[in-house]
Amino acid sequence: MMRLRQLAKDARGAAAVEFAFLAPLLILFYFGMAEYCQGYMALKRTGHVASMVADLVSQNDKVTKAQITDIFAIGDQIIKPFPNSPLTQRVSSVTRVDTTTYRVDWSVSRGVAGKLTVADAKIPSDMLAAGESVIVAEANYDYSSPFDMVAPYFTRFERMAYLRPRTVDVITCTTC
Repeated sequence: MMRLRQLAKDARGAAAVEFAFLAPLLILFYFGMAEYCQGYMALKRTGHVASMVADLVSQNDKVTKAQITDIFAIGDQIIKPFPNSPLTQRVSSVTRVDTTTYRVDWSVSRGVAGKLTVADAKIPSDMLAAGESVIVAEANYDYSSPFDMVAPYFTRFERMAYLRPRTVDVITCTTC
């Protein structure tokens, strides 16, 4: 009985026991924050890809499919250090014909099935007047976490950028 009282008063191992309880939670919190930062960086880079593609296309009077393929390659560089294989891109020119009608002039994609439809363009109704056009660039990235084995989840980042042509009313694509 006496030994039991002495053992109950002994506080020498309290710090080790507290550490054993807290360490797994702190490690989990640390890796969770690191994972959140990686995912956020992939999201921001996906947005940069869309805006850069729209910017580079909108600076031209006319483009070719080969030029757009080269611009897509720049998107591959922007997404680094993440792998570029899950990155899909599409750039299109959309013209407002009248107050209720839009027309997709051309659309070029890499990794995206089909051409852009007017409904998919999601152009705000007050963005264009009749006869004006806009370059619509899309970037989609399927982010896969290095911790998928521990906590599997799947995230798809989708970003769109809209820019008006800078030097002409409508940018033409001769080989699209």
